This record gives sequence, C-alpha cells and structure tokens, in this order.
Amino acid sequence: MPTEEELIRHQRGKWSMPGVPHKGWNCVDIEDLGEPQTECEMCESQTIRYVHHMEHPDYSGILAVGCVCAGHMEGSLVAAREREASMRSRTGKRARWLSRVWKTSAKGNPTIKADGFRVTVYERGGGHAATIAEVDGSRVQHARRNFPTVSQAKLAAFDHITRLLSKTPK
Repeated sequence: MPTEEELIRHQRGKWSMPGVPHKGWNCVDIEDLGEPQTECEMCESQTIRYVHHMEHPDYSGILAVGCVCAGHMEGSLVAAREREASMRSRTGKRARWLSRVWKTSAKGNPTIKADGFRVTVYERGGGHAATIAEVDGSRVQHARRNFPTVSQAKLAAFDHITRLLSKTPK
C-alpha cells in the first residue's frame, strides 16, 4: 500500500482537483477515532485513526485528513506530527485516567488535580456530573449534562480538559 507521502506526490484524491488549495490550511481540531476507520478526505486513499480537521478561507467546509496530508496542507509537517503526538499522549493518559488515585472531597465526592485543573464529580439529578475548575480559581465550569456513571462523568471531564488544553496558546 502506498504511503501518504506517495499519495500526495502522485496527486491522489483532492490533491489533483482544481479549486482545492494545496497550502494555507489551518487545523481547527484533532480527534482520535480509537482505531484506523475513516479515509483521509484529501488523498482519499489512506485509512486514518487520528483525524486533523482542516479549514481554508478559499474552500467551503472542513476536511478530515491524516497527519501527512495535514502537514503538507498547513505547510508544516513538524506541526502536524507534534499535534498528533500530543493526541497520542492524551489517549494514553485517558486510558489511565480512571485508575488514578482520586481523593475524596469534604462533601464525599471524588476529586483530582491534573493539568492545572481540579475535577470534582458529584451526584446530580439521578446521574453524575462534574465541575472543572482551574486550580488558580480563575475559571469554573459545570457539566451541562448528567452521566449514568461516575466513570463516564470522569471521562467526560478528561475530554473537556483535553479540548480546553488544545485551545490554549503554547
């Protein structure tokens, strides 16, 4: 099977379509699908797990692409690889999140400090919710929805922190 680099070089998929910009794209999000399961929308050939969501001012819509295509589209393969490495790291950390040692708050709720945030999970409306507070007290956010289990509320809090961290300028 050809590599993503070869597909770009041979202008497969949208790389060969007139009107589709090749440079000047911006990554607006990245997600982990858990396993390779979707096709890169730029080269239209590579099955990808880590999806870089790319936008361009001269193209309507957002393309879901693989790391190498994203790097070429934004003009920095290094940036795309660093973004994907960070996502891989967060994936491993998420897998360990529930097994970490959670303390018990004064009100008897599970709580933990991580990545500059304090997470507290509590019962609410027949389910469980979480509060995420920056440890410096500058911002507090409460879950909008309830989750059936404490574990699901903890994982939702982790995912929210990941989104917050991805939006923080380095």
